Amino acid sequence: MPAITAENPLALPRVTAPAPGAGARPVLAVSTAPAGFEGEGFPVRRAFAGIDYAYLDPFIMMDQMGEVDYEAGEPKGTPWHPHRGFETVTYLLDGTFVHRDSHGGGGVITDGDTQWMTAGSGLLHIETPPEELVMSGGLFHGLQLWVNLPARAKMIAPRYQDIRGGTVKLLASGDGGALLRLIAGDIDGHTGPGATHTPITMIHASVSPGAELTLPWRADFNALAYGLAGSGSAGTGHRPFRMGQSVVFGDGDSLTLRADASQDSRSANFEVVLLGGRPIREPMAHYGPFVMNSRAELVKAFDDFQAGRLGTAPATDT
Repeated sequence: MPAITAENPLALPRVTAPAPGAGARPVLAVSTAPAGFEGEGFPVRRAFAGIDYAYLDPFIMMDQMGEVDYEAGEPKGTPWHPHRGFETVTYLLDGTFVHRDSHGGGGVITDGDTQWMTAGSGLLHIETPPEELVMSGGLFHGLQLWVNLPARAKMIAPRYQDIRGGTVKLLASGDGGALLRLIAGDIDGHTGPGATHTPITMIHASVSPGAELTLPWRADFNALAYGLAGSGSAGTGHRPFRMGQSVVFGDGDSLTLRADASQDSRSANFEVVLLGGRPIREPMAHYGPFVMNSRAELVKAFDDFQAGRLGTAPATDT
């Protein structure tokens, strides 16, 4: 990890750091993601468990999938399941995943790829490892983020964006101490390839041991960080956090991360996902795979699912 990198970060476009201390976002909380299992039994960490939705909006949840090195026959996926009213963003660092849906959509993502699925009005969906990975085993590691849709967009037609790792915007911090992969949104005039219904920014940062990263951050966005590997600190007060922990930042127009001078043997750098979004500030009714605005809309989603109006799984998979 990670699959997409640059031989010489100093040759990349730079992100200009704000003036020291200018509008620095304070750290409001650091939380540890509980571990569990999803689908047919692949291990996950629930990155945002216990965080007040007021600090997450427009994000709903995020799972770190793995990191796990499967033996032959062990790789697992999910059964067919429905979605309505939001978007799933699957970012794969290591391994391969096959996505399919009841409308014939989907695709294959592998090292460094992102699949952005807008469930919208609803579909059935399945995520599985390819047969060759099941036979051979191997490393699997990724994230799945759920992004809410505003009421006006909840019933739009489903669609996919396949964002190949090679299309991600690669940037460097001002001193070259951090490599930034801009997946969606914009920062300091640079724009990522992901097209979003809800304005957000998603960045995977690799911060070199001992380096500090300060980024401009939109004042109308919230700000979250999640440790994928390694250890460091957040904010100008250097609040410690590490792999499997989330950081909630307060208001401001810049945020700061620092990597510890010594990283663990599993990762050369401090690997962090940074997320920000403009809060939707609408009522949210969330139950299982449906994210709507009211209980009545949830009931309608379940009725439509049971009646087959979200599609049906292919006969070969039932």
